[in-house]
Amino acid sequence: MFHVVRYQHLKLTQNIGSSIHLKLIFPRTLAFAQLWKSWLSTLSLVGDQNIVLMGPPGSGKTTVGRIVGHKLGCRVIDVDDDVLETTWNMSVSEKLQDVGSRQFIEEEGKALLKFSASGSVISLSGSNPMHAASMQHVKKNGIVVYLDVPTRDIIDRLELMKVDRIVGQDSGISVRDILQFRKQFYKKWYDIRVLCEGGLTAEAVADKVLDAVKRYQDSESETFISTRHIKSEMCEQKGSVKYFTEAVVEGLASDGGLFVPEKGLPTFSAGEWQSLVEATYIERAQIILERFIHPADIPAFKLGEIVEIAYGENFTCSKIAPLRYLTGNQFLLELFHGPTASFKDLALQLMPHLFAYCIPKRCNYLILVATSGDTGSAVLDGFSRLSDTDKQRIAVVTFFPEDGVSQIQKSQMIGCQRENGWSVGVKSDFDFCQTAIKKIFTNSDYSGFLTVEYGTALSAANSINWARLLPQVIYHASAYLDLVHQDIITFGSPIDVCIPTGNFGNILAALYAKRMGIPIRKCICASNENNVLTDFIRTGLYDLRGRRLMQTSSPAIDILKSSNLERYLHLIASGDGQLVTQLFSELEKQCHFQLQKDLLEKLQQDLVAGWCSEEDCLAAIHSVYSTTGYILDTHTAVAKVVADRLQDRTCPVIISSTAHYSKFAPAILRALRIAEIKQNPLSQLHLLSSYSPLPPVHRGLLKTLKENEKQKHQICAADVNVMMAHIETVIQNQFMKVF
Repeated sequence: MFHVVRYQHLKLTQNIGSSIHLKLIFPRTLAFAQLWKSWLSTLSLVGDQNIVLMGPPGSGKTTVGRIVGHKLGCRVIDVDDDVLETTWNMSVSEKLQDVGSRQFIEEEGKALLKFSASGSVISLSGSNPMHAASMQHVKKNGIVVYLDVPTRDIIDRLELMKVDRIVGQDSGISVRDILQFRKQFYKKWYDIRVLCEGGLTAEAVADKVLDAVKRYQDSESETFISTRHIKSEMCEQKGSVKYFTEAVVEGLASDGGLFVPEKGLPTFSAGEWQSLVEATYIERAQIILERFIHPADIPAFKLGEIVEIAYGENFTCSKIAPLRYLTGNQFLLELFHGPTASFKDLALQLMPHLFAYCIPKRCNYLILVATSGDTGSAVLDGFSRLSDTDKQRIAVVTFFPEDGVSQIQKSQMIGCQRENGWSVGVKSDFDFCQTAIKKIFTNSDYSGFLTVEYGTALSAANSINWARLLPQVIYHASAYLDLVHQDIITFGSPIDVCIPTGNFGNILAALYAKRMGIPIRKCICASNENNVLTDFIRTGLYDLRGRRLMQTSSPAIDILKSSNLERYLHLIASGDGQLVTQLFSELEKQCHFQLQKDLLEKLQQDLVAGWCSEEDCLAAIHSVYSTTGYILDTHTAVAKVVADRLQDRTCPVIISSTAHYSKFAPAILRALRIAEIKQNPLSQLHLLSSYSPLPPVHRGLLKTLKENEKQKHQICAADVNVMMAHIETVIQNQFMKVF
């Protein structure tokens, strides 16, 4: 019955093909010219290579293969019909019944090993990928395209086709279990994935296959430029265009700008997003990252390995970034289940592995990080989890304001120091640390000296690094999909997001998710008393004149210079690098700039902003705990206050819970009106734990503080030259083995 259904599809395909042929015979002039150009470009897709379609049974490989072959005018081979059945002189179903599942896979593999072709479209069987030797044989001369169809759709199709058994399905094992089991084999072999959302015609899937193959072959088209890149018709700035690997390794552009995709962000159709509703966080992460990262930079299989390592056992919650109902129309996106208890883990468990893959194998790299608290421990922990080989060539130094982070944050950063990571306290604020790091990066004499003298290059792990920002897009998209999965909304319904904001990276990731097709209505920017962003979003004037950084109980957003704002302005200015350069030059020299009216209007279509006082922050923590038993951290409380004031309650609002309250125990204890607050961080956490709070005190944080109570760290003056001396000492200790 299965083969009959496929043959009926084939007849339909031939009819479709005939109509295409007629259009070629009787064309209109302009349309014909465009079609002819497109057709000529498709001829070069195949050459001597094969396009190999892979996917589960019922994914449409045979039908789609026929259409793709017709469009390309090349040979089409169906492995079931043209290889297996001609080799065995019996049907596939008869062979399966004759030898059983395990032997069938071996026999199938042997037949495929004897097969060879070039310049063809090959449709594999659903079980071919389970035989490693034969897949290696096929892959040598083919681009393997994975037709990724949601499991629910596959089951529906198989029922419609009256297929009641597939290879590997023994008594008591469901089709769903078999399909899930097979995914591990599919992801091992494909070069590029095609998302086949429900309702797509075979013709539409074939077009997506051709687009995917074009993308795969055109590796030079996905490049990155600086936000300060000035386009010229006469000539390109030398070395200004970078590949993904180069952007990751260099961190900051040589002109002081930040790297962004030259051709803009990838997008997903509504159907593609909906196909991810039932996917796990890890599955969503890989699919989103594949759209951003060309296989020539990181192959899909390697990327999958990295994602699984990053979001595996390091997180205390299997959902990685779960969504929790709070009250009214408000939901919390819990981003603190990683090893260091903040949202930075979502990026910094992944980014070090991307970085290690991208760097040249014989080079040493020192990662420089300016942190307002959470980034420091997250970077140190993330890079400490690299392989021993990678740790020998990659080291980290974090610079933090010595008196500008919570005591627990400081203890955690000191406790996270490992053989390839150091924490240095700076006698200044975060803005100084961040500005100093940028100056060091753009000091070509100094970086050249380090390369020549020590064979060591510098890079960054702040959100100025594209690989640090990119993973944050995932959890904003995933949160929306979770609302759909929980039947709270239907896909397409708008939501708002409210994000405690300092350096603008987290909220920028939400804005990127919106541009990629997630229906976010407004991004609510929540500031503490360092409310320069609130004023800017309301007026278009970014003004640092006369402002002094205020220390608050939400130190991660105690920031006046928001680095990632530059990326957003580049986005809404349609890539006008000259304007971006002008604005940030004015900010550097005159401490202010004014956004022109049309750009301010664009900005205000995406963003609204508010700020929260210290008093209101602590009051919100007390109020939420009194009514729900849930403890917000200080940053989340800032966002809660602002969301209460600005959100109109006509749609759900997701509040980013960016850190675990355990990191800010003294402020939490004050908010809960607990009179006796001990100075020892461990004692503070034990006191909080005695209240049986929701969520519980973070176990990873407790463990870090217990194990590293006596560890020390270095302190340096607020002087760039002194910081450079520290860097040189670290390089000597780590890479030169002087001491």
